[in-house]
Amino acid sequence: MNFSENSRVWIYQADRNLATQELSSIQNRLNTFTATWEAHGKVLKASAEIKYNRFIIFIVDEAQAPVTGCSIDKSVAVLKTLELEFNLSLFDRMQIAYRDEHGIQVCSKTAFEALIAKGLVTEDTVVFNNLAQTYGALQTSWEVSAKQSWHSTLFSKFLI
Repeated sequence: MNFSENSRVWIYQADRNLATQELSSIQNRLNTFTATWEAHGKVLKASAEIKYNRFIIFIVDEAQAPVTGCSIDKSVAVLKTLELEFNLSLFDRMQIAYRDEHGIQVCSKTAFEALIAKGLVTEDTVVFNNLAQTYGALQTSWEVSAKQSWHSTLFSKFLI
């Protein structure tokens, strides 16, 4: 599906990598949901994808029909069901995802700050800005260096 840059995006980060067998099952569930996702009786032009075995991303092009609070609640309910079924945490916004030489890592804000203090994470470290709200932002400012994201504020206390 093609989406405009202004399409809305919601990014949910799992607390662990999804196993291969989980990926297929979860993607099938997401596909079924987005194929029938509606807002006030109007079908949404929507898609969901799993990136890097960890991030679930919903995309809705509101040119066809606008998203409503109730329709967002329906997507959250699907994710809550997946959390229970697959023993996941998808709503912990205090976990920071970043890349290092071993792949994608996830840690608490406190642990991330400790990595900064040790010099193991720098302003050039690639982080995932899960606050991206549009498809355009997903393409350009989701996976960026820490200095290009809100993560840059975490470095200020370590500057002399």
